[in-house]
Amino acid sequence: MGKTINELKVGDKDHFEKTITETDVYLYAGITGDFNPVHINQIEAEKTMFKGRIAHGMLTAGLISTVLGTKLPGTGTIYLGQELKFTKPVRIGDTIKAEVEVIEIIPEKNRVKLKTTCTNQNGEVVLDGVATVLAPKE
Repeated sequence: MGKTINELKVGDKDHFEKTITETDVYLYAGITGDFNPVHINQIEAEKTMFKGRIAHGMLTAGLISTVLGTKLPGTGTIYLGQELKFTKPVRIGDTIKAEVEVIEIIPEKNRVKLKTTCTNQNGEVVLDGVATVLAPKE
């Protein structure tokens, strides 16, 4: 269900973990219209600095939304903003752990700031940032 603004504490954490599949990449491309060859064409992607296909950065960022909307703070949370840095590529087959941690609570505005981090199966940070959300009152 999640936590209300009054139940949250600085340091609260939660996460979601998912293995990125080829289907995920193709569905994301179809939904968004982002058919950049680095995501969907192995031959062309091999010519890039990545030397092969990578997942869309925003697909990885979407895993943060899963944590915010379903776990911490949870149901009723409204996403207001997100600062992102993509630090390493995510490849098909990588297992990504999206983790959020409460770093600031602004009760008079019902707002919460959370550190947002995605790591791969090797513990390498692939995405780093800060989210601002409107937390549920009840």
